Amino acid sequence: MKSFVKVLAALLPLLLLAATARAAGPDPAKWDEVLAEARGQTVYFDAWGGSENINAYLEWAAGEVKARYVFNVVHVKLDDTANAVAKVVAEKAAGRDSGGTVDLVWINGENFASMKRQGLLYGPGWAEKLPNRRYVDVETKPTIRNDFTVPVEGYESPWGMAKLVFFYDGARTDAASLPKSAAGLLDWARANPGRFSYPQPPDFMGTSFLKQVLIETVTDRSVLEKPVDEASFAAVTAPLFAYLDALHPLMWRKGEAFPQNYPAMKQLLADRELDIIFAFNPAEASGAIAAGELPDTVRSFTFPAGTLANTHFVAIPYNAAAKAGALVLADFLLSPQAQARKQDPKVWGDPTVLAMDKLSTEDRARFAALDLGVATLPPDQLGPALPEPHPSWVDRLETEWAKRYGVAK
Repeated sequence: MKSFVKVLAALLPLLLLAATARAAGPDPAKWDEVLAEARGQTVYFDAWGGSENINAYLEWAAGEVKARYVFNVVHVKLDDTANAVAKVVAEKAAGRDSGGTVDLVWINGENFASMKRQGLLYGPGWAEKLPNRRYVDVETKPTIRNDFTVPVEGYESPWGMAKLVFFYDGARTDAASLPKSAAGLLDWARANPGRFSYPQPPDFMGTSFLKQVLIETVTDRSVLEKPVDEASFAAVTAPLFAYLDALHPLMWRKGEAFPQNYPAMKQLLADRELDIIFAFNPAEASGAIAAGELPDTVRSFTFPAGTLANTHFVAIPYNAAAKAGALVLADFLLSPQAQARKQDPKVWGDPTVLAMDKLSTEDRARFAALDLGVATLPPDQLGPALPEPHPSWVDRLETEWAKRYGVAK
């Protein structure tokens, strides 16, 4: 018995060390071990499911990783990323610190800040150790290191870029008359009443428009890098709401009704009820033309001084059941093959996070061969990227907007 106790005492530190290693998760720096652990796992990838082409892309990615790495991916289709966050919050409250139901989540800045603050994310550092991370353009894309001003610190891995781009039908609208700023858009609306609108917040596109105007009209942009200060909120946002007060009577239906979302706004352009609309994807207009949703005379433009831009990411919850598989999937989504396919407007049209000068000749050729479409601006014509405000501005802007304009007249 004494010998058994001695053996147990000797083994206990090793058992505790192994348990700690399992709790910490696999180390991406030991990639062969990650690949071995991922085999046979099922990765539940919680991601927005509201787009047929994005769903098809994720189905393709799932098939690729299954063939290459022998594990399954299940796309859990979300209508709101907050639903995935709520699942992880509930599991933590119930003490379920392992075996969670979310393995990978397509996340935005607001939800990333919330999960990071609550200790709901696996990390830090894993995203910076992925093999394909070496191709990422961290030098010229600052939103890869800071998500809505919050330091990423390797808690999430980038997989696509987004930038606010406007478009119009060149058969009906003279390119020379297009606005070059938010102030110019207001002047354009005065000259073209009823021909512009934006989706009603809290729709993502509607809130993005508010942030674009806020950035352009605020006296000191540095205040947007910090959490909202309630004491100064009214003064900081006064130019924004003065702008909206002037714009709304000039808009479609005199600002008494708003498009429900981006697809509704796109349909209004197709139906010739609007002349200028916008999206958060530079290839969106070309994709809509290819799909027969918009006429081939539609073209894109941006504001020379810059438009809102961000990076979108995937993250692993702290209690994910299949962390190894999630790491492999996140790395595959960064591969030149997956990124080039995603940037193809016929597939998705989502701009890459990779730096062309870091790729091989063969991989650069993948991107060079893409037909980005007649309405897609080349990168050097997209204008500067304006970073997102701190996440706390989202709820506060949406609440104030609803208070002022949310009830139909």
